[in-house]
Parts: sequence; C-alpha cells; structure tokens
Amino acid sequence: MSAVPESFLGASAFDADAQETREWLDALSAVIDSEGRDRGHFLLEQLLEHARQHGVDRPFSATTGYVNTIAPEDEAHCLGNLEIEERLRAYMRWNAMAMVVKANRLHPADGGDLGGHISSFASVATMFGAGFNHFWHGDDGVHGGDLLYIQGHSSPGIYARAFMEGRISEEQLLNFRQEVDGKGLSSYPHPKLMPEFWQFPTVSMGLGPLMAIYQARFLKYLHARGIADTSKRKVWVFCGDGEMDEPESLGAIGLAAREKLDNLIFIVNCNLQRLDGPVRGNGKIVQELEGEFRGAGWNVIKLLWGSYWDPLLARDKDGLLKKVMMDTLDGDYQAMKANDGAFVRKNFFGRHPKLLEMVAKMSDDDIWRLQRGGHDPQKVYAAYHQAVNTKGQPTVMLVKTVKGFGMGKAGEGKNTAHQAKKLTDEDIKAFRDRFNIPIPDSELASLPFYKPAEDTPEMRYLHERRQALGGYLPKRRVKAEESLPVPDLPFFQSVLDPTAEGREISTTQAYVRVLGALLRDKQLGPRVVPILVDEARTFGMEGLFRQIGIYNPEGQKYTPQDRDQVSYYKEDKAGQILQEGINEAGGMGSWIAAATSYSTNNRVMIPFYVYYSMFGFQRIGDMAWAAGDMQARGFLLGGTSGRTTLNGEGLQHEDGHSHILAGTIPNCVSYDPTFAHEVGVIMQHGLKRMVENQENVFYYLTLLNENYPMPGLKAGTEAEIIKGMYLLDEAAKGKSATVNLLGSGTILRESQAAKELLEKDWGVAANVWSCPSFNELARDGQACERWNLLHPTETAHVPFVTQQLGAHSGPVIASTDYMKNYAEQIRAFIPKGKTYKVLGTDGFGRSDFRSKLREHFEINRHYIVVAALKALADEGTVPVAKVAEAIAKYAIKADKINPLYA
Repeated sequence: MSAVPESFLGASAFDADAQETREWLDALSAVIDSEGRDRGHFLLEQLLEHARQHGVDRPFSATTGYVNTIAPEDEAHCLGNLEIEERLRAYMRWNAMAMVVKANRLHPADGGDLGGHISSFASVATMFGAGFNHFWHGDDGVHGGDLLYIQGHSSPGIYARAFMEGRISEEQLLNFRQEVDGKGLSSYPHPKLMPEFWQFPTVSMGLGPLMAIYQARFLKYLHARGIADTSKRKVWVFCGDGEMDEPESLGAIGLAAREKLDNLIFIVNCNLQRLDGPVRGNGKIVQELEGEFRGAGWNVIKLLWGSYWDPLLARDKDGLLKKVMMDTLDGDYQAMKANDGAFVRKNFFGRHPKLLEMVAKMSDDDIWRLQRGGHDPQKVYAAYHQAVNTKGQPTVMLVKTVKGFGMGKAGEGKNTAHQAKKLTDEDIKAFRDRFNIPIPDSELASLPFYKPAEDTPEMRYLHERRQALGGYLPKRRVKAEESLPVPDLPFFQSVLDPTAEGREISTTQAYVRVLGALLRDKQLGPRVVPILVDEARTFGMEGLFRQIGIYNPEGQKYTPQDRDQVSYYKEDKAGQILQEGINEAGGMGSWIAAATSYSTNNRVMIPFYVYYSMFGFQRIGDMAWAAGDMQARGFLLGGTSGRTTLNGEGLQHEDGHSHILAGTIPNCVSYDPTFAHEVGVIMQHGLKRMVENQENVFYYLTLLNENYPMPGLKAGTEAEIIKGMYLLDEAAKGKSATVNLLGSGTILRESQAAKELLEKDWGVAANVWSCPSFNELARDGQACERWNLLHPTETAHVPFVTQQLGAHSGPVIASTDYMKNYAEQIRAFIPKGKTYKVLGTDGFGRSDFRSKLREHFEINRHYIVVAALKALADEGTVPVAKVAEAIAKYAIKADKINPLYA
C-alpha cells in the first residue's frame, strides 16, 4: 500500500484525533492502490458533496501540488528519435540567435538597434519541437490543418525552422527586421507582411489568446452548420506567463469551458519572467493560473519538472521536497537558474537537512541538470498527448521553463534576458559549445548560419515528420478556392427605391433589409454570419432569432419566456447568429474568425458585426488593427452613430470619432451614409470586392436610429457614392450668391434644411452634397498628391473632391456628426480660391434631445447658415453685417462656452 506522507499524519497541533486521520488516509491509499486514482477521485467528490449536504461547506482550493500533473508511470512514450530532435533543436537555437545578433551588428550609426528577441524562443524551443515533429497537422486539402497562434517574441525560432526546411532563404534570415526592400522577415507574426506564411498576428500581447478562443469556437460553429468538417482540427496557442496579465488573455476563458472547446489548447510558457523582471516574484504564477483556469472549467496540465527530478520525487516519502517546491517563490526560482548547481544546492536543497542528504551524492553539475519540465522532450510529448486526447474541455498547459535557456551569463534567467539581442564573441562561443554546434572557432566571428546537408539523418527526419503530419507549418492560404457570385445591385431594390409617402425608416432598418435579402439568397445566405453583442432589439434585428436561430452547441434546453411571440428567443445547435452577450471584444473575436475563414477554412464567410458605434473602434481598436494585419474581409456596423443621434444616453455612448479611428487602418473602407440607397450601394459594392473578387479589405459603416423619408437612388450616382461624394440637391437658379453644403450621416439633413433657410431668408442658393466618406475622399486626394509629387513632368491627377466642386461656384461648408478633423481631411483638395469651413462635434457627448445636442455642438441648420454667410462675407460676396443679423435672427448664443471644453 502507498505510504502516507508523514507531513499529512496529524502533524498539526489542531488535529484532535491523529489516529483517526491516519485511518482515513490509509483507507484512501488502499482504494487508490487497488482500484486506481479515478476511483479515489470519485470517492472524494462523493464525500465532499455529502459534507456539503450536511452543512460542512468549506471553500475548496482550485490548485494542486507544485508538481507535474502527469505521473511518470502515466506518461505516453514518445516514439520519435529524441537524439535527432535534440540536434535539430540545437541548430534552430543557433540560427535563431545568429539571426538576431547579426541584425543588431549592422549599421550601428543608422538609428540604433533593429531589436529582436533571443530569450523567448530559447525557453520554448523544446515545446515547438514536439509540436512540429509529432502533433501539429498541416492542411491535407480535406479537413484543413491545425491553427497556430505563435508567441510573438519567439518568431526567430519559427524562421530558424523554416530555414532548415528550405521555406526561407539565408538571404531572408540576413534581412530579419529589414523589410522595406522586400527581402526581409517581419519582426513578429504578421500575415499582412508575410501573407503565405503567418496564420495569425499575436501582438499586441493578449490578442492571441482572446482571438484563438473565438477561432476555436468558430471551427465548432462551421462544423455544426455543415459548412466545413473541422472535427480533426486543433487550435494551439502559445502565451507567455507575463502576457497573462493582459485582461484579454483571460477574458474569454469562461466561454471556452462553457462551450466545451476541446479543440483548443493553450500552452503558457511559464519562464517566471516578463519584460522587466519576475511575473510574480513574491508568489507563484503557475498556481495562480491553475486556479483561474481550473476554476473556469479547463483541463489543466502542469509540467514543472523534468525527468531527472523523478527519482528524487519518488524518494520524497514524507513530502518534504514537494513542500519546499511549493514554498519556494518564483523570484527565488529565477535566481537559481541565473546561477549554478552549487547555488541551487545551497539555496534550494539547503532549506532542510534531509534534502541536502537526498542530493549528497550528486555533483553540482548533476544538480544543475535537474531541468524544468518545458526543456524535457519526453515530458512535453506526454503533456501534448494528454492534451490532444482530452474530450469535452479546453486544455491549458502550464509549462515551467527558463527564460533565455542556453544563453548562459548573457541572459539565462536574468532580468535583462528579454532585451538581450547582442552577444559578445565569448557568449557566442559558450552558446556554440553548450549546444555542440559544428562550427569551428575560425568561423565564429562571422556568426554563420548552420544547416546540415539534405541527405543527413537530421534533414531526412525533419522533412519526414512534416510529411507524415500533412505539410509544413505555419502556412497561410491567400485566397479561398471556392468562388461565390454576388447579386447585382437591383437585388437590393427594397432599399434603393424612395420610401412611400408618409413612410420613414432609418439606415439601420435599411441594413436589416439588406441582411434579410442576403439571407434569402441560396448561395450567399448560408455564409452570412450575423454577430450581435446583446443589442439585437436596439437595432431591430430580433426577427432573426426565430428565422435563423442563435448558435448554441447544446441547443435550447429551456422554454423561452417569449415562446408565444413571433420573434421569440431561439437558440439552436445549427443556429446562424453568434450572440456574444455584452462583450464587444468577443464580438470582434468572432468577427475576425469569420472574416478570415477564407484563409483558415477555405470557406468564404460574410460576417456582419453590429454594435453601438461608440463601443466599436475605441473599445476594440487593437483588434481592429489586428484584423487589418490578418487581411480580414467583412462588415463592421456602428449603430446609433454620431455624437448627437443617440439622445439620452450620454457621454460614454455618443460617438464622434470612430471614423477618424477607422481611417487609421489602411485596408478599412469606411462610410457614414445618410440614406438607405447609399447603404445598399455601398454594401453591394463591398460584397463584390470582398466575396466575389476576394480583395483584402473590410468595411465599416455607421448606421442611424433616426427615422426620416428616403429619397431613393438617383441613377448614375452609384460610382460617386462609392468614391465618397455626389450632388444630392442642386442650387436654385437666379440667386445672387451660391454656396456648397457638404454633409454625411444624420447631419446631411441639417445641410438640406440649411439650404432652404439660405434661399428663403438670405437669397443665397446652395448645392447640397452627400459625402458618405470623407475618409475615402481624403485617401483619393492624398494618392493624387503623391502621384503628382513623383511624376512632376506628367499630366497631374486631379482629386475627386476637386473634380466634383470645380464646376460649382461658391464657398464650401462641411458639417458632420463627427469631430472637425473628419471633414478637415479634404481641405487640401478644395478647389483653389474657395473658402472652406468645417463644423463638427468636438467635445464630450451628453444627454438631451437631438435638436438641443446639435445646437450645443454648433452643427445644426442655423450654424450651417451662419458659416455659409461668413464664408461669403470673407470672399466679399455679402456684407459681414448679414452674418451678425443671422446670429441674432436664430438666437445663437455667441458667447457660450466652446463645446470642446463644455
């Protein structure tokens, strides 16, 4: 029978009956010995439940001992050639180090270092090796391959492996972080910069874990809906333990457990260090993370100690070694790996005479070889094997490693390890010797890369393993192999026609009509992915609940409260809607997974993610930038947009800047439409580009909850709508002066009202221009300026704004529901000689009626009239007294506080 550790046998002074304690523990040991650990676990669970039912309800611990989860006798045995794998790993370590050091020895006078990281890959090399050699499946053309979220700072190791495989050239390695000339390698995983290589961006830190959870869920979604067989695919996610401090890293782990994402495996590289120093110097990050993940419902595998520890742990009959392992703080563990075996003997084993006796016959070198689990290939293999065979739960592996493993005094276990990118010749020689790299002393100064001949056992093994697993990774598909035709514009006629007399709708309703038409299309309908963050009723989309259902892997086990209603809340195993709850980041995570499905799944999907516009780009801006990096394709829809349309909700709900943020993302095409027909034209054009032509752009449209009559599409303006500007209402003839009023979104209607006031009250004619996208107009103008700069002897290109306004006299006044900077972007392209004035909603939002808000932000029809008259006065067309007269007539408070500061 298994011995019960002495430390558990009533040693506490508070044990009232040590003999009884011994009997209970002996009984449990007997069960474990005769019937196994599973039976022992079952009995303990029954005892705990029995105790709770009788009022004994003490808090439990979600953590286990500071030892490996998998016992040595339960480890799956690796059948690979570990000796060859070790040599390959050593060569990759060398090449990764050489790549970074070489890059930082170039051009010392040209702006300093290029940067790069050696220590992160040094700590995960064994884990990468096990995955690439035995577990990570390439795309077999049928089921698709595994998806890898690679820890960003470890990218040099991935390049080093790809170089060995012949997928990256030596010239590329020599151009690490030197991309401008098109020969280099990106600093981190960037699909935009290396579109056939990296699958996902994982920086900024924290985005990888969050996006991966929704990616894994999306694979389940595709399978449940019969769109793709994803049953054999896994999502592997490498994170740093310091990275887990990012709120995004842990923000969705509850979803992963709730939806039983057993296709998801996190590997947290617990080297106990972040960028500046220890992660939890005074604590234990492994235990902390175990509690969080296990408490959330994950399968947790702790891999802390290498095989050399097994004999010592087997001899630890009284649990003393395990207790010291638990009691030792992370900061102390770091110090031990920054020193040597003698230091470990004194400061770890020296904590108790029995432990010193345990290692008395071991040399200091023997003690130094007591490795952490993440550097033991057999232990890593066993942990991976258990992870891939776990059903019904996501798995997290908490793997203890040494940051900068192999770097010696240059960085191993040191606080400076993350920043280390330059090594001395002595450090390089030590690195060479430690990993037995076959490079002579005479060549060390040039720091050559090393690659064995193709016919060597190492290289044959390297390629054989990847061929057996279905191909090389990472690898990215640039376009889907399928082709889906997009209907022509008349398909969306319901939003192109004028509204009937007396009817009013919003652009949000127009969007819902477009979405409804797409859902009815036999080819595109199944590929539509509506994504909601608990605001369907706000946007008038609750009708979709019953029509297409909300995806839930368990279906709907309850009877919904509104079951007798037409639009009852319907959850379904094959539901089409992704309902993320009150969770903008989660909505964006699902949107990214769907928007990149053409690449990850060879299936074109069309995601529509609608949210309060204020809670869009400013809330998930980093993810939107990542979406650009990933070459996402889909629609983001900012509802209740603008700073004055959402009357009553207040400062944190009113958006006056999302278009400025959207304009910072190069492949985001953004529009602020006013009318239903503009929504239809823009969305049909976007579908053509993204679905039919498979262009790497995504669209952002702002929508309004404000109802008004829709004028319908004027034939011939379709292309101008897409370019960003068309003439909506022409100026009356025979007036003494003319102005041009530009607007977008809801405030365009204030420009239309201002046109009437100008003509009626002041005898001034006005052209009204609808400008669905000042961002697109600005990009066009800037592109023209760039072309003209670089082609000075050729016919100049003329910006579209200049073309549109060139044939119309008078100054130009732009007014939008966004900050002035939004419309200010086109100032340089206004025809010469024309005055340009911009009104906008700079300042914090607030609650009130729309009319009061527009007065407060000085963008309503009266302010537009005053701005038009002032522009005419500046040009000498009307007397300046007219401006003062208009201010008085409309009771404008000239001395009120600037709304920017109000």
